[in-house]
Amino acid sequence: MLKKFALALSLVATPVFADTVTVDTYTGPTEAPVSPAKIAVFDVAAIDSLDALGIKPNGTVGNVYVDYLSDAVADAETVGSLFEPDFEAIAAMAPDLIIAGGRSSRVAPDLAKIAPTVDMTIWEDTVGQGLARLDAFGKIFGKEAEAEALTAAFNAQLDATKAAVADQGKALIVMTNGPKVSAYGAGGRFDWLHSALELPEAVDAVEKSTHGEAVSFEFIRDANPDILIVIDRKAAIGQDGDAAAATLDNALVRETNAWKNGKVVYLDSARVYIAGGGIQSMMHLLGQIEAAFNG
Repeated sequence: MLKKFALALSLVATPVFADTVTVDTYTGPTEAPVSPAKIAVFDVAAIDSLDALGIKPNGTVGNVYVDYLSDAVADAETVGSLFEPDFEAIAAMAPDLIIAGGRSSRVAPDLAKIAPTVDMTIWEDTVGQGLARLDAFGKIFGKEAEAEALTAAFNAQLDATKAAVADQGKALIVMTNGPKVSAYGAGGRFDWLHSALELPEAVDAVEKSTHGEAVSFEFIRDANPDILIVIDRKAAIGQDGDAAAATLDNALVRETNAWKNGKVVYLDSARVYIAGGGIQSMMHLLGQIEAAFNG
């Protein structure tokens, strides 16, 4: 890896831009080049929001996992994976800007040795950081008006979804991984589904961790959520295994109010798990939830 990285550095010199703009990133305010002609993107949420602005990457990861972005990356050169960039390929591509984030955040300092790099991770505040990243991309690519219009559309969808779930009861978010089930609460990885929607929790003491709290079907029955929001990890990453609907279809889960009243919402799992915080992802997921309650 060190030899490859040294070779990468020898193949390209960091470009110098006369015009830069200060944008909000995960690591704080950062100078980024204005209207970069060639970009490499290592974050699916970033590809999502860039696509919404009409910006396509010139280089990106080999698998973005989400079908709705297949056209956005169809012509892009493969320059690594979400976890491991191909430094030689990036150097040969000579991008004007590299966009890292999420699973590639840890290598952002290494990428910055090749070209200007911004870390656009979305983690603690999915909605707030997601909209901040959209705003930053608007500034970088001269798409401020488009970013503002998308933000307004998002806020309208958020209001509509909040109205749809208001007074519908308490919710529990679970993620299946084949036969295994984990629960997520407010303050956890999918907190925004509680906080942004003002959706009360069915269980207050769910462990706040990246991978959630491993739970049993008895736990779900005893929590007795009025709303059960479901994410299928295997479906999100394209692996075979028991589907979430099959995993949860058992006598214990069928005792819950959510199951009895038809308020089990199966989210588009790749969008929430892989592209979380992308503007299109968030809009789609809110629309799914609204439709589940408004028919």
